[in-house]
Amino acid sequence: MTLPSSSDPGASRDRGSFATTSAEESDLGFGRVVANNARGRFLTRSGQPTARKLGLRGARTGRAYLAALNTSWRDFLIWTVGGVLLVNGLFALAYRSLGPDALAGSSTLGLDDPFLAAFVYSVSVFTTTGVDGMHAVGAAAQSLTVVQALLGPLVGMVIAGLVIARLTRPRAELRFSDSVIIAPYEGGRGLMFRFVNESISELTSVNAAVYLTWLETIDGVRERNFHRLTLERDDVAFFPLHWTVVHPITADSPLRGVTPERLRDGDAEILILVTAHEETFSTRISVRHSYTWEDVTWDARFASIFIESMDEALAIDVERLSRLDRLPEGSTRIAPAAEGPMVP
Repeated sequence: MTLPSSSDPGASRDRGSFATTSAEESDLGFGRVVANNARGRFLTRSGQPTARKLGLRGARTGRAYLAALNTSWRDFLIWTVGGVLLVNGLFALAYRSLGPDALAGSSTLGLDDPFLAAFVYSVSVFTTTGVDGMHAVGAAAQSLTVVQALLGPLVGMVIAGLVIARLTRPRAELRFSDSVIIAPYEGGRGLMFRFVNESISELTSVNAAVYLTWLETIDGVRERNFHRLTLERDDVAFFPLHWTVVHPITADSPLRGVTPERLRDGDAEILILVTAHEETFSTRISVRHSYTWEDVTWDARFASIFIESMDEALAIDVERLSRLDRLPEGSTRIAPAAEGPMVP
């Protein structure tokens, strides 16, 4: 089987028109105050906005719920099991604080440690299973048992609801290259990054929008502006493997004549929004990502991601997603004359 070329495995060759959105047209919804006063990046690498809203009612509960939905299964299980053990430990301490006679029949468990016996009783009440022969004595201990017996199923329902919500929630699992590169493209230069779908669920009708935000000097005023970068293609109907997204740097591009120093001085950030149709849940999903000027690699191009498969089917190695082939120094750091003057 003949493998595709390593120079640009996901890009087409039709350059088209590369006119970009003017600096004054859009701030992408961040607002001019945020745009001109923000310090650092606008999005984290995972795509979360760095700006915050304070004073929202129920914000803590909402954040806890979203954190439970978005965290990894490993962290979710650790927090869930740890929380249940902590609650039962606190109830065990409460039973012990009522005195040695608050719980009767602990000898049937064969446990010499009073706290351990109280903890076992607490777990049995929390899970509504009960412990044969062990019971609460006195109004205080019995009242505490009633409270725990009501709390246990409620917590169980919350945990079950979170598990179901996590299992049925459509989630995009896109993996982006570690860096965005300035690489040779069609006799000039192009800004490129690539990504792959790590989920077993297929994506179709995938659309990518890429924005540049950096500081510019206009009429002697230094301010942050936003540009939508025109791509050599901004959508694909099918997404079986990976996609190399390319913005050709031409005389019409806001990146014309760009150098590493210009990106650094302009505190540049590349904002990415990918939307797609997720087939398992038949819904539209979106993923955000961000690269700063520190994530830009020069004098390199992406290495081939394609590999030979046993059945000769077309295949890629996802672990090669960020692998680069180095080029001679100055290959892309020096702007071609055809790009024109650099944006101040």
